[in-house]
Amino acid sequence: MGGLAFAFSICIPSDFYKIPIVCYNPIMKIPRLLLPSLQESLLPGKVVALYGPRQVGKTTLALDLIERSPYRARYISADELLYREALASQSRQTLGELLGDAELLVIDEAQRVPNIGLNLKILVDSFRHARILATGSASFDLANKISEPLTGRQLTFHLYPISYPELSAAFGPLEARAQLERWLVWGGYPAIVTAETPQLRQRLLNELVGASLYRDLLEWEGLRRADKIADLLRLLAFQIGQEVSVAELAASLALNRQTVERYLDLLEKVFVIFRVGGFSRNLRKEVTKNARYYFYDNGVRNSLIQNFNPLPLRNDVGQLWENFLVVERRKANQMRGRMVNTYFWRTYDQKEIDYLEESGGRLEGYEFKWQETAPRRAVRDEFLRAYPDASLTVIHRDNFTDFLS
Repeated sequence: MGGLAFAFSICIPSDFYKIPIVCYNPIMKIPRLLLPSLQESLLPGKVVALYGPRQVGKTTLALDLIERSPYRARYISADELLYREALASQSRQTLGELLGDAELLVIDEAQRVPNIGLNLKILVDSFRHARILATGSASFDLANKISEPLTGRQLTFHLYPISYPELSAAFGPLEARAQLERWLVWGGYPAIVTAETPQLRQRLLNELVGASLYRDLLEWEGLRRADKIADLLRLLAFQIGQEVSVAELAASLALNRQTVERYLDLLEKVFVIFRVGGFSRNLRKEVTKNARYYFYDNGVRNSLIQNFNPLPLRNDVGQLWENFLVVERRKANQMRGRMVNTYFWRTYDQKEIDYLEESGGRLEGYEFKWQETAPRRAVRDEFLRAYPDASLTVIHRDNFTDFLS
């Protein structure tokens, strides 16, 4: 199964931490569970679009796909001007020369190509034997340029930071569970997972957040207020598991509401955060006005607030646990091809359930507790009176793997 392989050494100068030089020399393979689905989806006349944040492993996964492909394959990166210009040509002849005799064409960083969707349409319509994979980090740009021209010709996948089942496959189930606190603090970006020391993890995460997190926004949307975006993310980092008021965020940031809403939307589209709305079937006492926001990666969240302390020294363990479970469930649902609507539930008298899924007419409720406890009786009773066909389960350290498998 395809994955991220590392067999090199990186040495970090000691000045930054005032400690001896730290060397990074992992040799391991982290399986990416999305690979079989990508392989099955490579069909003639179709474009497979693989979206995800920067440094999440899209290029490595694409190269693994080529390595295991039975088709003659060609890999090109749109970072290279020569290929970018050819891919933007809208010329059947030029695109045909680019494809050559390949049966599989992999286009990395496809969002860099002007009018990429139209050019992909020309490719698949003109060369019906071709199978195409296009990767992109700026989903809002790539999706807007691809979706309309490729109606009926596109299959879409998202690659997230490494999931808990992938960690379990790489390290073994016992070791993955023993290292649970590490994943809660440091997250699942490939370089962070394979870094052997806390000092190196912190340095790599700070670099990821400082240099790469806002790059798509600044490049593609022409934003010039990275400081405001960082301040917005820090505010959200302290409100995991709580309803977020856009009006309050705007007041705190000295921005207008429309600007904050735009920033939130863009941050979702570049895979930094995602929203979960409130659930109601028109019961007057249920709260649905505000959303909750979660981070795609705990390590990014902790870097924003500069807190990498171990769990016994933290007062936000519940937030880390909830964020971890919500995003891991999101990954698991994609892997299973399970389409669900996701919500939280809260009443005006402060009874709440952390997370709901609605699928096939069935409503499943979950409460997230770091320590094993029974559901709160008052909450359970009111929720099940309102929705008698629903279920309610507490997810804790002893049963969370069932929730993610």
